[in-house]
Amino acid sequence: MVGDRVIALFRSEGQLFAMDGMCAHQGGPIAEGQLQHGCVTCPWHGWQYELATGIQTINRQPLQETFEVREIDGKIELFI
Repeated sequence: MVGDRVIALFRSEGQLFAMDGMCAHQGGPIAEGQLQHGCVTCPWHGWQYELATGIQTINRQPLQETFEVREIDGKIELFI
């Protein structure tokens, strides 16, 4: 949680990614999804989003808001 927002944070292939933690489809818990090939799959209905862009992989629309994130000295900084 950041303020009143649910944020999903991922580390994939050594990179950090952050996006809205609630699936654009029906509010599923994106952070509980499976990561594969630079995408996350929502565990509720299988919608997939690119980690870097939030683009939904079937309709190619940017449906998940993404955020800049970085790690410095073991601390994660998120820019909303």
